[in-house]
Amino acid sequence: MAEVINMPRLSDTMEEGTVAKWLKKVGDKVEEGDILAEIETDKATMEFESFHEGTLLHIGIEEGDGAPVDSLLAIIGDEGEDISALLNGGGAQASAEPVVETESAPEVPAAPVASSAEIPEGVEVIKMPRLSDTMEEGTVASWLKKVGDEVEEGDILAEIETDKATMEFESFYSGTLLHIGIQEGESAPVDDVLAVIGPAGTDVGAVLNAPAGASAPEGTAKPEAVAEAPKVQEATPEVQASPNGQRILASPLAKKIAGEKGINLADVKGSGDHGRIVKRDVENFQPSQAPASAPAVAAPAETTAPVAAAPINLPVGEEGMEEVKNSTMRKVIAKRLGESKFSAPHYYLTIEVDMDNAKASRAQINNLPDTKVSFNDMVLKACAMALKKHPQVNTTWNADTTIYKHHVHMGVAVAVDEGLVVPVIKFADQLSLTQLGTSVKDLAGRARTKKIKPDEMEGSTFTVSNLGMFGILEFTSIINQPNSAILSVGAIVEKPVVKNGEIVVGSTMKVTLACDHRTVDGATGAQFLQTLRAYLENPVTMLA
Repeated sequence: MAEVINMPRLSDTMEEGTVAKWLKKVGDKVEEGDILAEIETDKATMEFESFHEGTLLHIGIEEGDGAPVDSLLAIIGDEGEDISALLNGGGAQASAEPVVETESAPEVPAAPVASSAEIPEGVEVIKMPRLSDTMEEGTVASWLKKVGDEVEEGDILAEIETDKATMEFESFYSGTLLHIGIQEGESAPVDDVLAVIGPAGTDVGAVLNAPAGASAPEGTAKPEAVAEAPKVQEATPEVQASPNGQRILASPLAKKIAGEKGINLADVKGSGDHGRIVKRDVENFQPSQAPASAPAVAAPAETTAPVAAAPINLPVGEEGMEEVKNSTMRKVIAKRLGESKFSAPHYYLTIEVDMDNAKASRAQINNLPDTKVSFNDMVLKACAMALKKHPQVNTTWNADTTIYKHHVHMGVAVAVDEGLVVPVIKFADQLSLTQLGTSVKDLAGRARTKKIKPDEMEGSTFTVSNLGMFGILEFTSIINQPNSAILSVGAIVEKPVVKNGEIVVGSTMKVTLACDHRTVDGATGAQFLQTLRAYLENPVTMLA
């Protein structure tokens, strides 16, 4: 089914975009993650990638042309698909209908809108921005300004948590922060009121109650602060405050590390902008000498008089619970895994792999200078090579069609504080063991510190989840759609095995393949695992 792609809103202030360059032309095949076009916004020229696969059937905005946000940018679908209804329908059709004149009551002039309902000149209402293409709502991790503060264009207003990462959001306006619409820790949909900036003394109530689309009246003078007008004061909940009540500016990562180490941020001196506490400040913090404890109170002297035996009171437990607000990332994980589990018919295949040769080969490889290879790297390499031999596993179900991926983009499940992310190693089948290891370390490290880019977690064709380092022997995973399969890797264990008719100690590892039965039949999944086992049990074949 054809997908209509509209001009995206790539910045908070963007009202229209200009197509600087098309990187695909009508008739070209488009893969998920391909760059479709370069779009010029009011801030910069940005690459716009496709989140759909198929054939580029129509281009709605030519190179050099501009169009408002949500205008028809392109249509992607099946080759030869009829898209005339999409091109001729909607508003254009409605506007072509003749207007039927009917008798009606005399037209009454509309009453003028009261000036109090208009947004005064110089006042800007800032909405929750869409910071990624898949973002539907955002959570304010922290405010770096409070109501009443002066804001300069370019100042960081807040840190906003999306479904991908926590990002700094800067102001494009100068003035006084008059109102905060979304408090720290709260979530709101894209385009909800985030803040209001304008001249001090502005009646914020009138601004918030202004009708949608209201703007500053033309020809009105910029309102000046009136001494008698009460200044809007809104208390924003502080994550931490110093003893004098001043807000403590700190990055989310610094707060997290401080919480883990039990460090009071009020004792830490910040080295970032405006004294903001960053990661290095917490890591380098040396606590001062703790104050001497108060002298202990002497216990009363023991009496020799007989005391009646007191009844034995068993300790009474107290029930307790805590309700923690789900992060945006946690909610997105729950939504996508639920959709996968209940839409794709999963089944599971498990094999046991002899890892003796793999252990010996890894030891030899790691004896080479500047070389470090993990068992996980060997599994990734084996999977990438097996996928090239079994293309049916490297597919995506698309209702009327099955999409065969000719490239291997390997997703690697990584645990982070908020849940699970899947960085993607592009063209994994073309990388050596050491290159795979370097890529995994880099992507996983940046994923855990929220420095990874959204496009580095998109476009996977197959996923590997490894819990062997936690001692898990065997488990099953939920398929990371739109993949057709995911491999669950257990721990390597030593146990008695039979070799050449004798019982000896051997090293084995269990792996489980979860398959989408719509695209991968049981025999296909089993053949893939046989090839995977052949590579892992004879690692030299992966180096040939």
